[in-house]
Amino acid sequence: MSARACCIDTHAHLDDERLAGRLDEILERAAGAGVSRVIAVGTSLGSSEAVVGIARGRDRVRAAVGIHPHDSARAPADWPARLTALARESEGLVVAVGETGLDFHYMNSPREAQEELFRAHLELARRLGLPVVVHSREAEEPTMAILAEAASAGGGSVRGVMHCFSGGAGMMRRAVELGLHVSFAGPVTFRNARALREVAREAPAGRLLVETDSPYLAPEPYRGQANEPARVVEVVKALAALRGVEPDVLAAETSANARRLFGLPEELESETPAV
Repeated sequence: MSARACCIDTHAHLDDERLAGRLDEILERAAGAGVSRVIAVGTSLGSSEAVVGIARGRDRVRAAVGIHPHDSARAPADWPARLTALARESEGLVVAVGETGLDFHYMNSPREAQEELFRAHLELARRLGLPVVVHSREAEEPTMAILAEAASAGGGSVRGVMHCFSGGAGMMRRAVELGLHVSFAGPVTFRNARALREVAREAPAGRLLVETDSPYLAPEPYRGQANEPARVVEVVKALAALRGVEPDVLAAETSANARRLFGLPEELESETPAV
């Protein structure tokens, strides 16, 4: 990527304890790599408050607030009111609702609780006029069914993103038809992820986003290490190679998509030349 290229990490867990105490260093490194903005994503009420706090006073960071499906059964009854208040009090900093969705791999919460919380997050996003950040693992059909319900109730589409996309081409097409974006993370750099790489090649340019899911899913050549936003550049490079375009072009496309979806300001200049 050239010195002028910028990209946006649309999903990072900056409040994770593995990144604690190093945030300013991590964000400086991201800026130096050409990452203009990072969306810090909450996974509980406490986590959502934390990511809003991280975004406050940091121009390069915005926040998403929500409760992860793992914690569906433990969500307090007043969570919608508390997240609503947090979003409204932090207008301009909170740019999405989530991370929400379904995870039937670990089943840390019963299916019924996950589905109920997912529907409630979609309604909350609609009321707040914000996009939704969707997690789906081993739950393709119910995830798409609930999103289709939300689209039907909300004028025919859902504004949001399938984060860290891991589904097949059919799921990607259905998500796009419903109005969603698809975001790719470190796994798209793995050479053994052939099916995922084919989906990434096919995804429409206007609905494509990139992310790290930091501190998880570090891309090659950092696999096995704690991930961080600077490494979204490796995702950009891998996607660009798959799609037959220059990294600068893909960085510009995905950044424009992120700005439109999340209502982000124009990008800041990177502080040092990009890698």
